[in-house]
Amino acid sequence: MMRVVTILSIFLISFVSTAQNNDSGAKTTYFFIRHAEKVTSNPKDRNPELTKEGMQRALKWAEVLQDTKIDMVFSTDYTRTKNTAKPIADSKNLELTIYDPRNLYNSDFQKLTKGKTSVIVGHSNTTPAFVNKILGEEKYQGIDESIYGKMFIVTIENDGIVDILLTIN
Repeated sequence: MMRVVTILSIFLISFVSTAQNNDSGAKTTYFFIRHAEKVTSNPKDRNPELTKEGMQRALKWAEVLQDTKIDMVFSTDYTRTKNTAKPIADSKNLELTIYDPRNLYNSDFQKLTKGKTSVIVGHSNTTPAFVNKILGEEKYQGIDESIYGKMFIVTIENDGIVDILLTIN
């Protein structure tokens, strides 16, 4: 697992550094992550905590992004998303910003994040929907309930949009 994190970290640093060196205009980068493993013992609990494995995954995401400059960290207003985002925000000395998953990629959000690198933690349905909204196409489907290790990276520059989907087990 450590080797995967090291390789992924090198890839992310190279990807972000290459994009940041483009002089054609402001570069905006979004790292989209689905919340980590949640407690499922009470199906009526709409706001469960993370499991032990989920807390470990949240810490691992912070480790994966440790060498990446992050300007903002966003989360929906649920315990599982905030607890997934918190280790990343804490490692960068940033506050969590709550976003509404029913109002994705609006003009205020675009202005707030333009030229910045942001991490956005969401859900199995809202994360790919958010990515699709930026891309302007229905490229990604909802994430299976058993999958927690996907990261979508979307970079916007004057000459277009680049997106990448990574999976970490």
